[in-house]
Amino acid sequence: MSRGTLVIDREACKGCELCIAACPPGVLVMTADEVNTRGHRYPLLLPGCIACQACTAICPDFVFQVYRYEAPEASR
Repeated sequence: MSRGTLVIDREACKGCELCIAACPPGVLVMTADEVNTRGHRYPLLLPGCIACQACTAICPDFVFQVYRYEAPEASR
């Protein structure tokens, strides 16, 4: 079940990976081969976000916008 979702500003990401370790449900992963126009890998969101906002709290570049669902939804 997902309780929320994220919008990730891929172009603003510098690939520091702080968000990956900070994510309690572990639903953020770094791209393997894809990079932004600045040459950095960036996070991707897997199903299961709980909208805890840990990623926004740790990100030095304000890459994330978190949205919480009114009711949990089945992961797609």
